[in-house]
Amino acid sequence: MYAHATARILKYTMAVITVVTLHFILIRMMPGDPLVGLLGTRNYYSLLSLDPEALKAAGAEYGLDRPIHVQYAKHMGRLLRGDLGHTPYYGKPVLEVILFRMKWTLILLVPAVILSTVLGGSLGALAGWETNSKTDRLLTATFLFLQAMPGYCMGLILVLILSFHAGLFPLSGMAGEGSEGATRIGDLIRHTVLPIAALVLHGSATPYIVMRSVVRQSAGENYVLTAIALGLTGRRVLFRHIVPNVLPTLITTVALECGHMVGGVLLVETVFSWQGMGTLIYDAVVSRDYPLLSGCLLFLTIGVIAANALADLACTFIDPRVRDGMSHG
Repeated sequence: MYAHATARILKYTMAVITVVTLHFILIRMMPGDPLVGLLGTRNYYSLLSLDPEALKAAGAEYGLDRPIHVQYAKHMGRLLRGDLGHTPYYGKPVLEVILFRMKWTLILLVPAVILSTVLGGSLGALAGWETNSKTDRLLTATFLFLQAMPGYCMGLILVLILSFHAGLFPLSGMAGEGSEGATRIGDLIRHTVLPIAALVLHGSATPYIVMRSVVRQSAGENYVLTAIALGLTGRRVLFRHIVPNVLPTLITTVALECGHMVGGVLLVETVFSWQGMGTLIYDAVVSRDYPLLSGCLLFLTIGVIAANALADLACTFIDPRVRDGMSHG
C-alpha cells in the first residue's frame, strides 16, 4: 500500500515538474528577449528606454547570462521559495495577488463542484435504475441540453431572466460597497447565487450521464439480483448496494472534470464581473503581464493535479477493492 502511495506521489510530483519545465522552455522560446516574458511588456520597454543598466541587472538576476541548465536550476529554486516574480500591472508580488484572488474563485468553485456532483450523481442513479421510463427520458434530454450549453451562456441566460427582468439577483459584481458584518455576508451570498447556479447546471451533466450509464450496467449484476431476491425494495437496492459500488467511478469522473470546471468558472467570472482568477487572467492577458499569467496558470495546474490526487485518495478509502489491490501490488 505504501509503495502504491509513493508511486502516486511521485507521479503527481513529476506532472508538476513537467508543467514548470514547459513554462521555463516556452518563455525562452518566445521571439525576442526572454525578459519580456519575465518582466512583462510594459515593464521591459520602460526599463529599456529609461534605465538600460537596470534591465541588464534584471537579466543577471534571472541568470540569463548563465548556461541554460544553471538558469533552470535558479528558476526552480525561486519557485520553491514561493517567488513567482513581480506583476507590473498590479505592482505587487505575483504570489500575493494570486492568493488574494484565489479565495474568491474557490467561493464559487467548491460549492459548484459539490452541488453538481450531488445533483447529477443522484438524478443519474435514479435515471439509470428506471431506464426508459418517462423520468429517464426527460432527465436525459435535459442534461444533454445542459451539457451542450457552455457555462457562460447559461450565466447570460440567468442574468437576463432572473436579474434584468425579474430583478431577483444582482446583475454582476460582488458584495456591495460599504456593507459590513452580516449584511455584507448576505450581500455576498446573493451575488454568488447566479454564478454558482450557472456552474451547477452545466457541471451536473457529466456526473448525470456517467452515473446513469454505470447504474444501468450494474443493475444486472449478481449482487443486485441477490439483494432483490432477499426482498429489498428498489430504492434500497439502488442507494445501499449499487451506488456505493459505483461511487469510485463518479469520484474519478469529477476529478477528471475539474479542469473543465476550472475553465468554466473562469469564463463565468468574466460574465458576472467576479473578481477571482478568471478576471485576473483576463487582466493579465490584456496587459501582457507574463509573470502574472504564468503564475496563474501554474496555480490552476497544481489545483487540477491536487484534485486528481484527492480523488485517488478518496477511492482508496471508499472502495475496498482498491485497497486490496494496493496491498497485493
